[in-house]
Amino acid sequence: MYLASFGLAEKPFAITPDPRYLYLGTQHADALAHLVYGINDAGGFIQLTGEVGTGKTTTIRSLLARSPQNADIALVINPRLSPLEFLQSICEELGIEVPAGAAGNGKQLVDLLNARLLRIHAAGRRAVLIVDEAQNLGVEVLEQLRLLTNLETDSRKLLQIILIGQPELRELLARNDLRQLAQRVTARCHLQPLARADTGAYVRHRLRVAGATSEIFDAAALAEVHRLSGGVPRVINVVCDRALLGAYTEDRHDVDAALVRRAAGEVFGRPLAPSWLRPVSIAGGALLLAAAGLLIWRQMPHSASVPVRRPPTAAAVSAGQPPPQPPALASLLADAGTATTADAAFTQLLKLWQASYTAGPVDPCTQAATQGLACVTLHSSIAQLRELGRPAILMLADERGASHQVVLTGIGPEAATLQLGARRVRVGISELARYWYGDCVLVWRPASMPVSDLRPGMRGVAVRSLRKQLLRASGAAPANARNADFDAELTRLVEDFQRVHHLAVDGIAGVETQLLLDAVLAAPGTPTLQPLAAKG
Repeated sequence: MYLASFGLAEKPFAITPDPRYLYLGTQHADALAHLVYGINDAGGFIQLTGEVGTGKTTTIRSLLARSPQNADIALVINPRLSPLEFLQSICEELGIEVPAGAAGNGKQLVDLLNARLLRIHAAGRRAVLIVDEAQNLGVEVLEQLRLLTNLETDSRKLLQIILIGQPELRELLARNDLRQLAQRVTARCHLQPLARADTGAYVRHRLRVAGATSEIFDAAALAEVHRLSGGVPRVINVVCDRALLGAYTEDRHDVDAALVRRAAGEVFGRPLAPSWLRPVSIAGGALLLAAAGLLIWRQMPHSASVPVRRPPTAAAVSAGQPPPQPPALASLLADAGTATTADAAFTQLLKLWQASYTAGPVDPCTQAATQGLACVTLHSSIAQLRELGRPAILMLADERGASHQVVLTGIGPEAATLQLGARRVRVGISELARYWYGDCVLVWRPASMPVSDLRPGMRGVAVRSLRKQLLRASGAAPANARNADFDAELTRLVEDFQRVHHLAVDGIAGVETQLLLDAVLAAPGTPTLQPLAAKG
């Protein structure tokens, strides 16, 4: 509709993964280089992760467009399959003719695949398997993938595997029962949202590819696109497309910040204020308060002088006067430096559990698993963290959109204590809520590893341990504690516990139920959130 108005040959902000539109900023260029290296030279697994909309699929399409002629590539885009269906998909992608009698036989499928891979290798070619949306792979399929990397000659692996997925893929591969697969990941790359400068370059790049010969978005508009989209390419595309349509309907040939805000408001379904409005509102409020204060002061009698209040000295504090107010959280985050990196936060959190963490290629949760600890990523609330009672890493976002990881070590009705590197600070709950949107990581020491859901009909040591814990938590006599069957009685115990602690009542002892049960029982010596008394 708006193409001719802006001199465009095609829509520049379509959300389809067209490799021509791939913006090769630093991180996307690195990701593409990792994948090209994986096709040509590497062995084992290559892992590419990124949040929804950061350009993973477009990067894959660009890779396929650039893939060397000597590579046979199998692409699986729907990994919600059984191990047998997954093998069948790989065979189909590589053009392997599967006899009717072998279609349902895993061993025969692997034999056929191995024979095809050997022929590819003998012809001097490379076989590459790319799995998109790999965070949806089941554990059994991942184990089947690991076994496929055992197909090899004396000198090289026969199949190179590239896993593409959302950040949950990293958490999945950090599981203790998948450590053998994780150890075979030879390269990892993670796509972050674009920085402000890259957002502007990204928009200009797509406009040029579509045929633009002049600047359409001014500098203020590009800054607003970045602020409102968070630098996520897919959101940038949707907002910019709507902004171009809005400019066309107003018979304009340029896009300014106000038009971007209106477009983003339509996309997000709510009106959006400009970035300057909040400080102006705060300043306006301060002026109103000052004016009100002046009016009241003028109406007060002034027969006695009013003493000037100064910050209390150390002697005054020791004498019982209140100490000065601590720095605001915004200032603490601005001055934090490396104290609020993920490495610093995991170092502090694991230290509380008498465990160690070393920054490097092995991710924190894998290191925790080797020490008997399990990571749990939650989208939580202050109330839930208070009930869990365990230290947690909170993901904070400051006023500039920068991310910070801090360790929550104490909590009370009005305040919380945070560990920022080696510094422990106290902040108000309401102030913390301005910077924390619910994402957090906890670690705990489960009775057995790996942690998995326990359901009715199961039996074994883990079920017996669950029964004992629930009986202890409820205060019931452990008359039947040795029963290892997940029967109707145990289902009722799980449901009662979930109901009391405001969990979804489904009778299944999932990770969240087990985590809360462990926190309720709180084994001696394990770290807990320190209670904070309200200040009088």
